[in-house]
Amino acid sequence: MLIGEYRHTVDDKGRLFVPARLRDELGEPLVMTRGLDQCLFVFPPAEWRNLEAKLRALPLAQSSARAFVRMLLSGACECVPDKQGRILLPQTLREYAGIDREAVLIGVGNRMEIWSAERWTRYVEEASEAYSRIAEQIVDLGI
Repeated sequence: MLIGEYRHTVDDKGRLFVPARLRDELGEPLVMTRGLDQCLFVFPPAEWRNLEAKLRALPLAQSSARAFVRMLLSGACECVPDKQGRILLPQTLREYAGIDREAVLIGVGNRMEIWSAERWTRYVEEASEAYSRIAEQIVDLGI
């Protein structure tokens, strides 16, 4: 399971170090694409295949389904970390996520997300205020 929060700097060539703990869980090749909330989603191969199957099952006649599939798949690329554990963040995806130099990588169960440090800080501040209320609304975790 992908968990944790890690802060790293994007180098001048657009490469980002992925901690070994996340790399080991992600496997290769990982698939990166536009995520929701203006972050990037990074999937292990098996999770990506599961998602692809679900996308193929969406109704072609529904415009919102077509739009979602277009956004997700048109931004997708396969990545293999280099020997130093870095992945290349394509310019188009960096622009989408607003990632310049400082990035935050978070594990969220079945995927990793990559956020601009500024957007992640803002997201955490806003989400923290509603954290307990949201938990009550979505599920009884039994904790």
